[in-house]
Amino acid sequence: MFKKQTLFVLMLLNASLIAQSVGKESNLYNSKTKVFLLAGQSNMDGRGDASKLTKQDLKALKYAQKNIDFYYKGTANNKDQIVIDGVLDTTDPWDFIKQKFRIETCFGPELFFGIELSKQYPDKKFLFIKRAQGGTSLYGAWNPNWSYEKARIKQEENKPKLYKDFIQTVDTQLAKLPSDSYEIAGMLWVQGESDSGQRHGPLPTQTYEENLTVLIQKVRAHFKVEDLPFIMLGVGSPKVIKSMQATSDKLSNVTLIKRSLKPNGPNYTPRYSHDWNGKPANHYNYIGMKKIGELFFENYYKKYKDFIKN
Repeated sequence: MFKKQTLFVLMLLNASLIAQSVGKESNLYNSKTKVFLLAGQSNMDGRGDASKLTKQDLKALKYAQKNIDFYYKGTANNKDQIVIDGVLDTTDPWDFIKQKFRIETCFGPELFFGIELSKQYPDKKFLFIKRAQGGTSLYGAWNPNWSYEKARIKQEENKPKLYKDFIQTVDTQLAKLPSDSYEIAGMLWVQGESDSGQRHGPLPTQTYEENLTVLIQKVRAHFKVEDLPFIMLGVGSPKVIKSMQATSDKLSNVTLIKRSLKPNGPNYTPRYSHDWNGKPANHYNYIGMKKIGELFFENYYKKYKDFIKN
C-alpha cells in the first residue's frame, strides 16, 4: 500500500513538473516575437574579427541563439550576396574582406546587441532582419526617393536600390510569420561615411538630414509603427553627424549614439590599425564592434524598453 501511494505521489509530482515546463515554453512562444530592423553600409555589415571572441562571448552567443533568429542579406562580391537565415551568428565574408582585414569570420552590431538583449529578456523571442552593403550612400543607393541622376552622382547607378530592397527583404521575412505573432520594436542604422566629403560634390552631405528624415518617416509609414524607435551610430564627417543630431532633435524616438574620439572616452570604438593598399583599413575591430553593439543595447534599453515589455 505504501509503495502504491509513493508511486502515485511521484507520478503527480512528475506531471506537475512537466506541466510547469510546458507552461514556461508556451509562455515563451506565445508572446509576440520582437523584430529589429538593421540597415546601413560596411560598418553595419560588420568587420569585427570573430576569432577574437572570448570563451565568455561564445557562451553568451550560444545562450542568445536560443531566442534570437537572424536573417541577413549582405554585401556581394559581384556574385551572389551573402545570406544568413538561421540563428544569431557570425559571418563568413567574401575573400576580399578576409584579405583586407586579416580575418576569417566577422560580426556586426547585431551580435552584442543581441547578446545583451537576450540577457535582459531571456523569456522573449526576437527576430533580427539586416540588409547592409558596403560603400553605399543615403543620397544614392539608400535614398527612398531614388533617381538615376542621384545614384550617378555617387557612382551607384549600377548598385541595388537599397531602400526598396531593404523593404522587400523585411516584408518577405515578415510574411513567413502569422500577422499577429510579431511586433517591430526598433531599427538600428550605421551609415554616413559615403555621404561625407566632397569627392562627389556637396549635395550628399548637404541633403543628409532631409534624406534621413524621409527614410525614417517612410519606414515608419510602411510598417505602420508611427513611433518606431530609430537608433543610429554617429559615423561620417562632422557635418553628416550634425545632420544626424538635427534629425534626432526634430523627430520623436530618434536617438544618435555619439562616439568618443579619444581612447579614454566612455564610448570609444577602436578601429583596425593596419594599412591596406597604402591606406588605413579604417573599420571597427573586435573591441570597437563589440562596443557598438553594447551601445545600441544601452541606448535602446534606457529609452525604449517599453516596446518590449509585452
